[in-house]
Amino acid sequence: MQLHQQYKDFNVYLEASEIIDFGYKISREVTDLSFYITTYSADEIDYIKNAYEYVRDRISHSADISGKIVTCKASEVLSAKEGICYAKSHLLAAILRCNLIPAGFCYQKLTSDDGSDGSGPRLILHGLNAVYIEGIGKWIRLDARGNKPGVEAQFSIEQEKLAFPVRKEMGEEDIPIIFARPDKNVIRALTENKSLEALWANLPAELENGTERNK
Repeated sequence: MQLHQQYKDFNVYLEASEIIDFGYKISREVTDLSFYITTYSADEIDYIKNAYEYVRDRISHSADISGKIVTCKASEVLSAKEGICYAKSHLLAAILRCNLIPAGFCYQKLTSDDGSDGSGPRLILHGLNAVYIEGIGKWIRLDARGNKPGVEAQFSIEQEKLAFPVRKEMGEEDIPIIFARPDKNVIRALTENKSLEALWANLPAELENGTERNK
């Protein structure tokens, strides 16, 4: 799939914000982690791989551990060591941007169940990242959701190895835009739902940001 930047300016993919919080004046812990990963990384690609695998493997997906809290900000995710797919993508973006590596947000529309209750498949947004690798001059998508039986996402430059295949016959969809900021519907879901039970019932199905690009 051909990816498209929402903004032509790479600088917007390096921004810190209230949600993607890094920098010593904002979040020392996220910044320290970013710099720590550089200490065992040989080059740019190795750093991106190590950052990705840290978030994928050392930050639990809340559903996999029967988590109790909803996290959103990168610093919250790192402190709690858990989050759902959107939250984990916020942390990975913060770690990468802290080291001046452009990182954005991508979304898929996936079914949350097989419709076995008779109501039909329910489509929800799934969040992942895109990262620009200067050494090869291209964006790649990475899914730090976290692996488990049946889910095997990997770092790969040549061929995407994401957590979930898109099943078009079920109405699922890959959204090819690399967003500079997390979608507003995603942030609203993570901040307004105070429990995971409430969050599961109110996961967003559509992007508020739309699919505008090349600004």
